[in-house]
Amino acid sequence: MLALDNALNELTRFDPQQAQIVELRFFGGLPIDEASDVLGISPATVKRDWATARAWLFREMNRV
Repeated sequence: MLALDNALNELTRFDPQQAQIVELRFFGGLPIDEASDVLGISPATVKRDWATARAWLFREMNRV
């Protein structure tokens, strides 16, 4: 959990919107439609940012 928290903090500095999407989807359990409503962005943008954020977090957490 500590590695995830550190990576999410770094993502927040890099791209706050992607970090918000991770929080809404992963921690809040919101589907894409609801996350897009909360953030006021299109579902396509949420999908794209969600995929990018997941890949970025995976890479950050697996650094050695």
